[in-house]
Amino acid sequence: MSTQTGRSKDRLTPSQTRSARRARRKAQRQLLRYAGLGAIGAVAVLFVVALILPGLPLGGDGGLFGRGIPGGPGERIDDQGRDHIRLNAAHPPYNSAPATSGWHYAQPLAPVRWGVHDDFVEDEYRIHNLEHGGIGIHYDCPDGCPEMVAELTTLVDRGVDGGLKLLLSPYPGMDDNSRLVLTAWNFMQQLDDYDEDLVRAFIDSHESSPNSPEPNAR
Repeated sequence: MSTQTGRSKDRLTPSQTRSARRARRKAQRQLLRYAGLGAIGAVAVLFVVALILPGLPLGGDGGLFGRGIPGGPGERIDDQGRDHIRLNAAHPPYNSAPATSGWHYAQPLAPVRWGVHDDFVEDEYRIHNLEHGGIGIHYDCPDGCPEMVAELTTLVDRGVDGGLKLLLSPYPGMDDNSRLVLTAWNFMQQLDDYDEDLVRAFIDSHESSPNSPEPNAR
């Protein structure tokens, strides 16, 4: 008799059973609501990222075209080392124009500042920039090319503002009479005219690439 009384005390009353059932249903509805809100939020974030990514400026870690790949676009040029020389010291000839490696000035003469240069920057200065993982962008327009220079200036300014190591300058007498040449350590890309996609691909592949001797230096 005492055992049956104990069991009856442990049983829920009908009202308690209904209350517990309502509590479970409420918890399930809340869980489903939170899961739905989370899924909607995730989709919204992915949508925003998909909209923003194509228009991101150059710069920051990562890159839109696989930045930091030792191979990448462009012609590979034989490495001529990275010996430091005194100002105006004689040295063997470079194996390309513009040069992509070889003899160059040490600090404080080089590297030169990143960004746009209106005057020719000699290889002995500029190679130190490439040694630090920088990108040289050079044009040779005897008859003038103001539109191309303006587009390159915009791209370089944006890139430098975003933390990229870019250098734009005129370079008379480039190989094969090219109008536009991109350089990185041991790499060169020759272009007949400005092509933003190709320029960005070269930058994103070679800027701060481990192919350069000091990719983390400024």
